[in-house]
Amino acid sequence: MNDLRRRALIYTLCFCSGFSIMGIELLGGRILAPFFGSSIHIWGSIITVFMVSLSIGYLLGGKLSVSTRSLKMFAFIYIFAGLWVLPIVFYSNNIMEFIFINIEDTRYGSLLASSCLFLIPTIILGMISPYSVRLLVDNHNESGKIAGKLYFVSTLGSALGTIITSFYLVLLFDINQIVLGFSLVLISLGLITMNIAVSKGTRVENKVSHVYKK
Repeated sequence: MNDLRRRALIYTLCFCSGFSIMGIELLGGRILAPFFGSSIHIWGSIITVFMVSLSIGYLLGGKLSVSTRSLKMFAFIYIFAGLWVLPIVFYSNNIMEFIFINIEDTRYGSLLASSCLFLIPTIILGMISPYSVRLLVDNHNESGKIAGKLYFVSTLGSALGTIITSFYLVLLFDINQIVLGFSLVLISLGLITMNIAVSKGTRVENKVSHVYKK
């Protein structure tokens, strides 16, 4: 894979992560509503959990990018994010029912439920943007420019994820189907990226081996 295609892949993955984050956040209100309602403090709980999760993800992604810089690790992050979205589909009702029964105040119940459902996958998704910057920056003088482009792409993905989810997806599919779709897309993109990373590594090893034999 040449450098142009590699950069296009990273920008695409960053766009899709932003799309997924806002799509899932928007669906969070619908997921919690049957148990906790849809008042302003429910949305306050959801937004708080997502903001805290993203801030932790940005921090962890930045630290990870210092210790390791590889397309393979980037693929792992994507795959893990997709896998951690799956419990929202299969266990959300059980989790919320347990919390609803044991915590009377819906403010704290919704905050705990949001944390249980969305904290970990959103942290992992938040790692993608800072790690993307590290993958693309070869010249420190261009780091600000590249970071600006990546956050533009990610935020644009978030905007489209919000409007497409709210305008179209919720009218065509069940909530669990949409969340499952986000999960499968994240896992699929991670596997595609992993395949590209492995293939690239194999080609490099073959080239080095061929030179060594000469």
